[in-house]
Amino acid sequence: MTDTATAPAAQKKVTVKEALNQALADAMAENEKVLLLGEDVADPEGGGVMAVTRGLSTRFGDHRVRSTPIAEQAIIGAAIGASLVGWRPIAEIMIMNFSTVCMDMIVNHAAKLRFMSGGQTSVPIVVRMAAGAGIASGGQHSDHLEAWFAHTAGLKVVIPSTPEDAYGLMLSSIDDPDPVIFIENILNYGTTGLLPPTGTRVPLSKAKVTREGTDVTIVSYSRMATVALAAAEIAAQQGVSVEVVDLRTISPWDQETVFRSGAKTGRVLVVHEAVKAFGPGGEIAAETSRALFGQLKKPVERLASAYSPVPFSKPLETAYMPDAERVAEAAIQLAR
Repeated sequence: MTDTATAPAAQKKVTVKEALNQALADAMAENEKVLLLGEDVADPEGGGVMAVTRGLSTRFGDHRVRSTPIAEQAIIGAAIGASLVGWRPIAEIMIMNFSTVCMDMIVNHAAKLRFMSGGQTSVPIVVRMAAGAGIASGGQHSDHLEAWFAHTAGLKVVIPSTPEDAYGLMLSSIDDPDPVIFIENILNYGTTGLLPPTGTRVPLSKAKVTREGTDVTIVSYSRMATVALAAAEIAAQQGVSVEVVDLRTISPWDQETVFRSGAKTGRVLVVHEAVKAFGPGGEIAAETSRALFGQLKKPVERLASAYSPVPFSKPLETAYMPDAERVAEAAIQLAR
């Protein structure tokens, strides 16, 4: 088993959605204790609202791919219970906003059972959630709420941006002995890339430098990591060399890679789709500023979405969150 950074590239081109489907299929084929549950995840109901699990109940059976009622609290409760008796459940919460319904199960039970049992009990579950604005779904279907879960001790928070990482991070999340919140950006489902060799793992809590640069470091994740790459191209036309770090895991995050890049460029810009106030960027900025005190040429800057519910109006939704031009302008200003 190898990291995507060293594995030979497969030739098949896939989307993030297809990579996730393949990862789930490979995990289920590899380990008969892996099971899926959630609203509409089985084939008679369409394989999930995003169709990520399509085809899996036909292949592995309804006893391992279980469509549930609309009851998020029950979904996570059942996943926790199954994990305690040897299963490796992957629970789908259709939209990240709906995780509010099952926060008690996630925060008070899944995250705490290892601690409350003195390490005798682990909860090896993966909770999949689709998140993100951009398709005019309104304020109750579009939030990035990863800061809530990153704030909770006992949870890991994983957010891929590419098909390669979606595949490898999913397998690593399933392997992990503790609960993992696995966030899938809705607009990223169609992003294409090469499918890694079967069984390739991407280690959790390991960031990836996706573009080398010398003037500014952009630290990001999820769809904004892709936006940051586009922004780096725009900035390059203005003579600004941007290095892009894709965190891939939000909690615990890879401080070593971020600090090394920040020390190299002397300027750090943190970009995410979650709202700026009390977002993950605040923690990253604070720790980076502390670690690189005296080495940074300018204070760490943050660029994120407005402190507002996600607008339903398409023009307002577009204005709500960063795009490549705004990210590039922030990077250029930081470099000057």
